[in-house]
Order: sequence, then structure tokens, then C-alpha cells
Amino acid sequence: MQKLLIANRGEIAIRIARAAQDLGIETVAVFADDDAASLHVRCADHSVALAGKGVAAYLDMAGLVAAAVDNGCDAVHPGYGFLSENPAFAAAVTEAGLVFVGPGEAPLRRFGDKAAARELAASLDIPVLAGSAGTVTLAEAQAFFDAHGAGGIVLKAVAGGGGRGMRVVRDVGELADAYARCASEAKAAFGSDELYVEQFVENARHVEVQIVGDGTGTVLHVWERDCSAQRRHQKLVEIAPSPTLDAALRERLCEQAVRMGAAVAYRGLGTIEFILDTDTQAAFFMEANARLQVEHTVTEEVTGIDLVQLQLRLADGVTLDALGMDQAAVPAPRGYAVQLRVNMETMHADGTVKPAGGHLSAFEVPTGPGVRVDGYGYAGYTSSPSYDSLLAKLIVSSPADDFEAVLRRARRALADFRIEGIATNQAFLAALLAHPDFAAQTITTRFVDTHGDALVAPPEAPAEASAMAGARIDPIDPLAVLDHGKGAGGAAGGAPQVLALDDSALPPGTVAVRAPMQGTVVSYEVAPGDDVYVGQLVLIMEAMKMEHEVRAEVSGVVQRLGVAAGDAIFEGHPLIILDEAEIAAREEGGGGELDLDYIRPDLQEVFDRKAAGYDENRPAAVAKRRKTGHRTARENVADLCDPGTFVEYGGVVLAGQRRRRDIDDLIANTTGDGMVCGLGQINGDLVGPDKARTMI
Repeated sequence: MQKLLIANRGEIAIRIARAAQDLGIETVAVFADDDAASLHVRCADHSVALAGKGVAAYLDMAGLVAAAVDNGCDAVHPGYGFLSENPAFAAAVTEAGLVFVGPGEAPLRRFGDKAAARELAASLDIPVLAGSAGTVTLAEAQAFFDAHGAGGIVLKAVAGGGGRGMRVVRDVGELADAYARCASEAKAAFGSDELYVEQFVENARHVEVQIVGDGTGTVLHVWERDCSAQRRHQKLVEIAPSPTLDAALRERLCEQAVRMGAAVAYRGLGTIEFILDTDTQAAFFMEANARLQVEHTVTEEVTGIDLVQLQLRLADGVTLDALGMDQAAVPAPRGYAVQLRVNMETMHADGTVKPAGGHLSAFEVPTGPGVRVDGYGYAGYTSSPSYDSLLAKLIVSSPADDFEAVLRRARRALADFRIEGIATNQAFLAALLAHPDFAAQTITTRFVDTHGDALVAPPEAPAEASAMAGARIDPIDPLAVLDHGKGAGGAAGGAPQVLALDDSALPPGTVAVRAPMQGTVVSYEVAPGDDVYVGQLVLIMEAMKMEHEVRAEVSGVVQRLGVAAGDAIFEGHPLIILDEAEIAAREEGGGGELDLDYIRPDLQEVFDRKAAGYDENRPAAVAKRRKTGHRTARENVADLCDPGTFVEYGGVVLAGQRRRRDIDDLIANTTGDGMVCGLGQINGDLVGPDKARTMI
């Protein structure tokens, strides 16, 4: 291997470049139009502009392979995310006569298909949670919920990873919306909208095992990491080794991970992930990630092994035997290491999070023994809203066999990390490290989600109060879009130019629907000329690896759209310009005919939630009742009441309230298959729940 193209960006591109350069390998970085000022461009020996902007540029397989060939590269490293687990990309690289730094196409397909990976684990007698054998339709997901949904289910992207295309569903009424959002997220991130479903474990820890193989069938483990500190399935803090795993369970999980890798003759770095049910102490295979992990750093710090260099040498055809590596030669972990993901984001008192961006006026990393920072920030850098919010990884290690020792060092290093101009989650991370449950490592994967409000300290305003501060501000058309990398420096020139907007620039008589967060516009639900009422769904945005519905807080008639679908914008950017007007939930203009069949979206949602409980929409549950010789609640009501007189209202109440735990407990403990409330007539006498109970 002489020359390596790095098909990624940001901190991981820098990490790969440094590892390759230490091995004497020349490096080529790639960058999109709006990413020219990213630090990874400067850290490689050469840099090449890609066509287009945003994530799409880094997903252009043909463009990346052409860049590698045109620049004389003999290998391609995909990093993590983007195309790292895409078997088609691995095949395209190989067909071009280049080395793909990762497993071959076949292992990528087996591990990349999460349902197929579950099937492999089960065939190897590795425990798996109840789940679908393959992809599921919405109807099949509904049937699975009816059978296994007592504690909730998880929808997951078949080709997924990193928490994208993943939702926990606790209420069957939320299933259809969750399915649609997961499928859309998965399609955008991985090119496939296929989903599978799995049983949800309420109180779980997340432990993963690092494996390494050379393609000959020889696979070793490099111990485990604990990744239980998560928010909405996104990892925040990772630890190596796990401070709470007992020796017997550690040995069992490591052995199972090696068995999984050997079954596919795995080559390169990979991670086998497990869920530990803290209530039963049972461990289950969850998924396999056939790539370098974000958190590989903590394993490096406790073992002394440079995993990226090892990955490069294995891709170059060197065997583990030639490197003198067998399982006995893998060093046992020395002390502990902790990785903190420093994200550009703002956090609110209720625990909600929004991605942040702007101009870095200061970026000074901590130093000292056992302190490492993998990041791409620098003073003067203006972030792009097109990409993930991860800015830096703070990795802290201590040789002491005392978890508290590494926590003390991590707290100090975090306090010494100076970032100004862009809001980050530093205060949140500090609160998490200081929490006694984290120190005792009694947390589960839901700890952050359930304690988010308590972990959010009063927010400190960034040194530059506005997310746009520090950038050049010119009077512009209010609908101008963000223009990165095309200022005075040109597409490959200096710092990106950010254009700011204010209400005074809006045309008289207009109001704007503004971006509630930084992110990317996925699709619009309205077009010029449409009426928009307060509360109406107007567009879908992608941020924090999830899709979000944006609803209008103002009313009027759409004059024009502020940006196009696919554009990335900062929080507060005008998305839709409205001619201000009082619009009712449905107001017809221009003398058109009234559409008597029209149903408002919010009303349709009520209908859908209510209908989810009807017998015809829950065939599996009805069949279960019939199998035991019982009838459904609605069949009993229909026979009890005079025909056509029963007016149900309880279904609407329950559909809207079932998210609350007390209601869930009420329903779970109700006899029969549910509770139906309403008013009806029995022999001509109007009765409600109280009187009906007396009569029955």
C-alpha cells in the first residue's frame, strides 16, 4: 500500500491520515463544496474536491472511486459512517483494482444486514432477543407488537448503525408514524428503507467486543467496551474495559464475538455488540458493525495497540501470524479509558437537544498525562449544518485499577477544554461524570433519557452570543440560502461564508416559518399558494440523526419556499415565507368548491389512533382471544347496546394518553383485552360506564 484515499471527513479522516503517514503511506483527503475549510483537508498529503455538497458528496461511490484512480491511489479507507459498511462500495473499490480497507463484500453483506446477522448468531447458539427473521412490513410489525409488545418493541434499519433508523415503540398507536420515520431515515442514511423488529429490553446495558481478523479464519478479540451512556440510542460516553462485567461473562461474550467473526472469515476490525438485561443478567447478541468504530480509541489506550495501523496492515495482506499476534499476545487492559463525545448542540432544561453551529472563536484542547483529543475544530472554523454534530472526542486514560481515578482525570480534562463561539454539550458531560450513578456504573441505556432534565446545567451563552456571530453579515435577500466555501476564498478557499437573516429583511406583510433547529430539509408538505394554519405540518427536517416534523407557528398563504429540499440550514433560517393571514384549520380561497371529503391532518391522526384499537385492525390479538374461547370487548358492547346507539369516547382518551406510564399500567392490569368507554342505549335507556357497570 503506497497511497491511500480517505473516503470520509472530520476527526476520523484525520485519525486515519496520521496512522497511514506513520506507516509511510501517502494520503489523499476528499471534501465537499461546503466542507473545504474542514481540518482534515489540511492534514492529508493531498486533497481532492468532490462534486456537490453535504452528505451526498461523500456517498457518491462512483465519484470517490474515480478520485482514487485519478490520483494514483492503490487503496481506499472508508472510515466509519457514510459508505463504510456498504458492500456495493467495497465491490466497486475492488473492481477498480484497489484495496478496500475493511472486510470483503460477503462479510459486509452478512453483518450489514442486521436481520441476517441475527440469524447467523442464532445458528451459532448465541442468544438473541425475540425478533423478526427478516424485513417486516407495517402489518407484520403490528403483529409482532401484538405478540411481544408488552414492554415495547424496537424498529431498526436492516442496513443501519449508529442509531439511525431506530425507534422504540411502546404504544401500538405510535407504530405507524415510527415505522414511516425509521424507513425514511434509513433510506436517506443507508440507501435502503428496509426495517426489522426486535423485542425491547427496558433495563439494559450495552457492551461490545472488539474483534480483529486476517481473512484466513483467524479471529482475535481485543476485549470489550461499555457504551451504556446513550441518548436516543446515540452513544455519548464509552469505557474500556467495562467496570462492572464479571470475569465469566466477559470471557463468554469475547468467545461468542470471536465465533461470529470466524464464521465469516472476517478481515480487519469489527465490533460485536450485546445487550445485557440487568433484571435477569442475561446477555443477547444485538448487532455486528463491520468497520472501525468511533470508540476504538479507548481500546487503544488500555491495550497500547494502534488499531487503525493494524487495520491498514491487515488490508495490505499481512496475516496475524506474520505480525506475531495470537490471543495470548493481545495485552490485557491496563487501567481504564473513557471517551467523551463533545457535540455541537444546545440543551434545554427539559432535556431536549438541538444541534448547534456557527463560528469557533476559540478551540484549545486539554493536555497532560493520559489525555488525548481527536477532533477537527480550530479557532476561525465555521461549522456546516450539513454534517454530524460531533466536534471532538476527548479520550482520557489512567493506568490505575480504579475507575474513580480515570473519572477524576476526565473531569479535569473536560474543564480545561476551551471551546468558544459554538454551544457544546460540555456542561452536560460534566454533570454526567459527576452523577453518583455514573461513578458507580449502575446506569442503563435509558439513564440519560430518563434523567436528562437533571443533567442539564443552566446554559452558559457562548462567547459569541449568536450562532451566526463572528461570520460576515451582509444585507441580503431574505430567502438566500447558506453559502459555504464560495466566498472570497472560492470553493477550495478560506473560511466558509455564512449569510445571516433578520425579520426586517422580510417583505412587508409576510411572516416566516423558521427552522426550529440546525439540520437538513428532507421534504416539504406545502407548496406556493397553499394555505397554512397554526399547527399544520409543513415540512420534515433531519437533525441529530433523526427526522423531525416541523409545524407552523404562524398562519398565512405560502408565497415561496426559503430553501430547497436537501439544503442544510442553521436554526432560525426562514424555511417558508407566508403572506400573513388568519387561516382557519381549513379555509378555501378564490371561491373554490368546498371539499366535503377533506380531513385535516391533525384530525386524521386522531382517527388513525382511534382505529388502531378496532378489532379489524388487530387481527393477531383477536385471534389470540378466540383461541382461548373468549370474545373481544367491542363484541360484548355491540351485543349489549341497541344497534347504532353506542358512541365511544374512551378510545380517543386512551390513544392520546397511553404514553403515560400510569395509563399503561392501568391498561396492562385491565381484565380482558382492553377497556372501551362510551355512551349507548340499552332497551332505549341511555347509559354510561357507571350505570352499565351496575346493570352488568
